Amino acid sequence: MAATPAPPTAPPKPTWDPRSATPLPWLRPTIRIRLTLLYGGMFLIAGILLLSIIYLLAAQALRTGSQPLFKIVDFDGLRVSSNDCPGITNGNLELSEFNARISECIDHQRQVALDNLLSRSLLALLGLAVIAFAFGYAMAGRVLSPLGRITRTARAVAGSDLSRRIELDGPDDELKELADTFDDMLERLQRAFTAQQRFVGNASHELRTPLAINRTLLEVHLSDPHAPVELQQLGRTLLSTNERSEQLVEGLLLLARSDNQIVERKPVDLAEVATQAIDQVHGEAEAKGVEIRGARRPAVVQGNGVLLERIALNLVQNAVRYNVPEEGWVEVTTEVEHGQAVLVVSNTGPVVPAYEIDNLFEPFRRLRTERTGSDKGVGLGLSIVRSVARAHGGHIYAQPREGGGLVMRVTLPI
Repeated sequence: MAATPAPPTAPPKPTWDPRSATPLPWLRPTIRIRLTLLYGGMFLIAGILLLSIIYLLAAQALRTGSQPLFKIVDFDGLRVSSNDCPGITNGNLELSEFNARISECIDHQRQVALDNLLSRSLLALLGLAVIAFAFGYAMAGRVLSPLGRITRTARAVAGSDLSRRIELDGPDDELKELADTFDDMLERLQRAFTAQQRFVGNASHELRTPLAINRTLLEVHLSDPHAPVELQQLGRTLLSTNERSEQLVEGLLLLARSDNQIVERKPVDLAEVATQAIDQVHGEAEAKGVEIRGARRPAVVQGNGVLLERIALNLVQNAVRYNVPEEGWVEVTTEVEHGQAVLVVSNTGPVVPAYEIDNLFEPFRRLRTERTGSDKGVGLGLSIVRSVARAHGGHIYAQPREGGGLVMRVTLPI
């Protein structure tokens, strides 16, 4: 029985993929090659023009120097006439003296021709330099104009306009590659921020609704006068817990929204904002025996009034709640200082170590590493203040006050 021939083997796959082939680096119209050709060509053209001008000036100087220095008017008596060498017109000169004066005149004429050539060459060089600088400035602006477009788009994006794109046209060089990369990054950022905004909106609805329903049911049960005392006490405890949960949800949502830049800005007076915050905390301050004082001068900024009011409210609430049991005070001042609007909230209170200042601005962080189970808040007040201040282009600084308490200083651009 004859042996079955082996099936033919497939030819080996090529190791070179023509689709992955890239053009030679020196054939790609990169910025480096374009600038090299541009400025090299400009230098070559300027050199040719300068050489041509010098050649024409030298030819003119040679024509001027080739003119005869004197003319013979009387050949028999050797009488000569010269406009350039008047010293040889005297007919009583000896031959040696005549030759010497001719040599001096030739040297003088040569020096005059060289001086004229030098001065005109310098003028030509100056004119070419002015033209070269002007042309080079214009061409450099044309080559680097995509950078201006990229910069303008980046500034627009810095104002939270993530819909802007560069969409740069032109040769496939480094600037186009940078612009395309920047557009891709903006596309990803826009998707991320859109997803975040959608999440905040959904969370706002999904979290607030059941808490509001729970609060309503508890208030209805507490309004029943025939309810047992134990049930009423339990209802008040649950209502307090529900209120705390609502505060936590509102704080988290506000913190998520305030991390972005403020797009719509309106004039807001910090003095008015601080006064409204003091009015809301006035009852709590009277109950704790805390005096609120301070001069509030007009300080108008561009921003969101609701968020700026949250800054003042959180600072004043913290200053009232974290205070001394007796003879405590809170000082709230607003003013314009060095071209910036300043809100300062200082208070008496427990001594705060300097090394714990930074921890106060972390979410759910309080003094003495206290995190939960406190009736003074949910630990998001200063975190929200810092986020809102940054969203408005401002800063917040905290420092311990001598004798106890803190001094909170918020600066916002006018």
